[in-house]
Formats: sequence, structure tokens, C-alpha cells
Amino acid sequence: MLKEKIKTLALQYQQEFIKVRHHLHAHPELSYQEFETSKYIQQKLTEFNIPFQIKATTGVVGLIKGNNPDSRVIALRADMDALPIKEENEVEYKSVNEGLMHACGHDVHTTCLLGASKILNELKDHWDGTIKLLFQPGEERNPGGASYMIRDGALENPKPQGIFGMHVHPGLPLGKFSFRKGRVMASADEIFITIRSKGGHAAAPHLTADTILIASHLIVSLQQIISRNNNPTSPSVLSICSIEGGHTTNVIPSEVKLKGTFRAMNEEWRKKAHELIKKQTEGLVTAMGAEADVLIDVGYPFVDNDPLFTEVGWRLAEDYWGKENVQETELRMGAEDFGYYTHVIPGCFYRLGVGNEEKGIVHNVHTPKFNIDEDAITNGIQMMAWLGAKACF
Repeated sequence: MLKEKIKTLALQYQQEFIKVRHHLHAHPELSYQEFETSKYIQQKLTEFNIPFQIKATTGVVGLIKGNNPDSRVIALRADMDALPIKEENEVEYKSVNEGLMHACGHDVHTTCLLGASKILNELKDHWDGTIKLLFQPGEERNPGGASYMIRDGALENPKPQGIFGMHVHPGLPLGKFSFRKGRVMASADEIFITIRSKGGHAAAPHLTADTILIASHLIVSLQQIISRNNNPTSPSVLSICSIEGGHTTNVIPSEVKLKGTFRAMNEEWRKKAHELIKKQTEGLVTAMGAEADVLIDVGYPFVDNDPLFTEVGWRLAEDYWGKENVQETELRMGAEDFGYYTHVIPGCFYRLGVGNEEKGIVHNVHTPKFNIDEDAITNGIQMMAWLGAKACF
């Protein structure tokens, strides 16, 4: 009965929430600057008669109480920040904020949670417990808005027994969902290295330390930290993605800067790797006659889906959509600050299929042409409402 009511309302509100998505997509804001987005969410929750609080400056936490509100508490989370990417989609809802784009689907996540919120509130006499709605800032930038939401008490008063988070997946066809138990996404740390010497003439390298040469040795050397120190059965990646130094053909620069990322799925190895990166950098650069500064900006922990809670969500998804439409999410080294929640309470981070090859909707997230099949919005709304209404231990 509840299933049919959710489906009916989701279809009834389909065009309303496609328009919500269009508004959000056209007005992207960067991490921790989501002031207008936050106001829009507050406006919608007010329209739905859902009480809310502000957390972490732009975050919004709503609360819906059903029957027997103390019997269980489930949290549903959406992120709302955008990326510094110039959109190349020629659509009527194209970003009006030059150089900014919802290229990771956070506009979709927010829309789906708003839609689920409206439905759950209208059907609150048909389910038990309390549902917390977390609209969080800053997923795309360290230290992660989830950490600030937790700091400001978003998981307290009342404390959820579990939390669900959803992410669009352009590689997953429309109508499909995917789940994975245990570790599903990696931790992510940013690496900043500066190599310094006095610089000099390219024709007299013996009078200085060649920062470019040192940087090249260091990049190769850092890769051996992974290959020779990490257990090969534990996924880990170190990538240097930026080199800045020099400006002409005959001057050895006095400074070269390297930037990169380190990913892991084991906290003990993660900490050890940080020490090895610093030790390797300082030792090699010093041995070659220069100086080095190393900064490791510690980011998100790995996403660890609670096996029992994820099993609950997985089975509920199969019940609603059919087993043929629910599959296992692939292990990936991307990162998500949803990981913070999973290290505090049981969590389940799942994927929403938004791809459609026939419509040419095939572009990946974080690209200028990323988009979704908007029929996925109704699917996402239904899934979040169903999980919120039915999940329990």
C-alpha cells in the first residue's frame, strides 16, 4: 500500500521536481558558498511544512516525524555544491553562473531529497519513526562539509540509527540501482610539495641544484612507496597531477611545485604512507642539494558501507524495483565525504542509474557535458522515500 502511494505521488510531482532540478542546475554555487541554494532549500521545506535547522553555515537539517517517532531514526543525505567547470551543454537550464556547473549531480541529489521529503511528510501517517534530512555543503572540497555537519550536531538530537546517501552514476542505465557492502570508495588526501634551491643558468648546473631534475626523480620515487610498501591486496593510488616551475629554456628555476592526491582504503596504511611520503621527499631532495616543504592536506576517510544496514537497503530496493534492476556497485578509488558519516553511524551509499545511450547521455561526472536522463529524478525520489519510510535494523 505504501509502495503504491509513493509511486503515485512521485509521478504526480514529476514535473514539479524536474523544474526544481532545472533551477538548481542553472544556479550552481561552489563549496561552502551555497548561500542561495541553502535559501532555496529552506524555502521548499517551509512550503512542505517541514521544520529545519541551519548547520555548518549553509547546511540544512530537516525533521519529519511519523507514527511512534521514537521507534527509529533514519537519516537521508544530499550534497548541494557545484564545481568550477564551464558547462558545454546547450540546454534551457544551462548554468547562468559563468565557469560554474553542477557537473557531479549534486543538483539531482538535492532535488531527489526534496521530493522524498515532500512525499514522506504527506504520508507520515503511513510509516513509523523519525526521518532526518541532511542537505550538506562542501562535498567537493576539503575537509568536507560532512565533517562540519557532524561537528555542528547534525547526527544528534535525535541520533540516527543509520544514514543513506545517493549518488548519480552515468555508467549505470536509467532504472537501475547499485549497492555494495563494506568499503566502496577510498580516502583522499591532497599532496603539496615545494622544492627550492638558489636557481641558476642552465649552462652551469654545477653551481646550483636542478629543481626540475630533482622533481622528476621525486615523482618516480614516490610511486615506489605504493608498489614496495603497500600490501598489494589493499587498493591504493598516489598520483602527481601538477608540476609548476620554470618559464624559459635556459634558467634553472629556484622553485618547483608539485601537487597530487593519495588514495587508500586502510587507515593504518594511510597514516604510514603519509610518513613515507614526507620522509622520501625530504631525504631525496636534501641528498640532491635542495630543500623541500611537504604539506599533506588530510581529506575524507574511506566510505565504509555497514554490511547489515546496506543489506536492508539492498533488499528494500529489490522489493521496490525488482531484483533485475539492482546490482552490485563496483569498487572505486574516487572519494566521498559521506565516508565521515559511515565512521560515526551505520551508513549505506548507493548509486542511481542516470545514463541513456540512446539519448546520448553518456558523459561522466566532472566533465563539461555531464547530464542525466531526467526520468531518473522520479526514480531517485521514490528510492529515498521508500528507504526512509521502511529501513530499520
